[in-house]
Amino acid sequence: MKANRFFPASRPRRMREHDFSRRLMAEHQLTVNDLIYPMFIIEGENQRQSIASMPGIERLSLDLLLSEARELVALGIPAIALFPVTPADSKSLEAEEAWNPDGLAQRAVRLLKQHTPELGIITDVALDPFTTHGQDGIIDEQGYVQNDITTAALVKQALSHAAAGADIVAPSDMMDGRIGAIREALEEAGFVNTRILAYSAKYASSYYGPFRDAVGSAGNLKGGNKKNYQMDPANSNEALHEVAMDLEEGADMIMVKPGMPYLDIVRRVKDEFGVPTFAYQVSGEYAMHMAAIQNGWLAEQPVVMESLLAFKRAGADGILTYFAKKVAIWLKQQA
Repeated sequence: MKANRFFPASRPRRMREHDFSRRLMAEHQLTVNDLIYPMFIIEGENQRQSIASMPGIERLSLDLLLSEARELVALGIPAIALFPVTPADSKSLEAEEAWNPDGLAQRAVRLLKQHTPELGIITDVALDPFTTHGQDGIIDEQGYVQNDITTAALVKQALSHAAAGADIVAPSDMMDGRIGAIREALEEAGFVNTRILAYSAKYASSYYGPFRDAVGSAGNLKGGNKKNYQMDPANSNEALHEVAMDLEEGADMIMVKPGMPYLDIVRRVKDEFGVPTFAYQVSGEYAMHMAAIQNGWLAEQPVVMESLLAFKRAGADGILTYFAKKVAIWLKQQA
C-alpha cells in the first residue's frame, strides 16, 4: 500500500508536539566538541585590554592566557586559535618577527603545551600582524603582494610554530601553493603529525573590521583591501577549486571564512569533498550579535545557539567562534 503523504494522513506537527519527540528527530546537535575559541595575545604581564568593537573579548598577556586556558580545559573546549598583537616597533616590510623563535605566538605555544598539553593549539600563519602595511604578504614597489616570496616567509613562520609545539598551523593568507610548500617543509623537518588547517575559501569580506582592530593591523592597512588574494564574495565555484588544490597539496582540514554569510560554501565543500570542514564566525558576525543583544533587540543565549546550530546544519565539523566559552558554559549548565 502506497503511503499517503498528504494532510490529514500526514500531520508533521504531531512530531513537534512534545519535547521528547522533537529531541528524537533532531538532525543536528551542537556540542562542546564543535567549539574552537579564538584568542588575542599581547606582551607584558597581568595585562588585559578590552576591544571596543568586540564587547566582552579581551587581549590577554601570556600569564592571563594560561589562566584562561585552564578554564577552557575544564569546560571541555578542545582547541583554541591564537592571534598575536605585534608591537609597532617589531613590524617591518619583510615581517621577520613572524618566525622569531622567541616571538609572542611561539612563547605562547610553548607555555600552553607545558601547562595545558591536552588543549589543542592552532596558530595563524599569515604576515599581516607583522607587516608595516597590514597586508598578508611581502609587497613590491607598487604595493602588490608577491606570492612566492611571501610563501617562503610563511614556510619559516609555520616551521617556527611547529618547533614551538603547535598542534595545527593554519595558513590564512590565501597565497597560491603555500600549503604544498608548508607540508613539504614540515615533513622534511620531522613534523609529520603537525596538521594543516588551510583557509582555503577566505573571502575579501567586509566582516573583518573588528578583528583588524583587535590585532592592530587596521591602522597599517590604511583603508587598503586584500582583493588581489582573498576571494571575491560573488564566487562559489572558485571556492571548490581552491579547496581541491589545498587538499591535493596536503591540507588536513579546510576553513571557510566568514561563516554565516557563506554557509552555502560550507555545504558545497562538505558535499563535494567530505573532509574535515571548519567555519569561522568572524569578528563582524560577533559584533553584530553583541550590538543587538546589548540593545535588548535579541536574546543572547537562544540566538547564539541558533546561529551556531546553523553552522552544524550546513556541514561544519568545527566552528571558530568568540562565543565558544559562553556556549561551553551554557552546555554544561544544560547537561
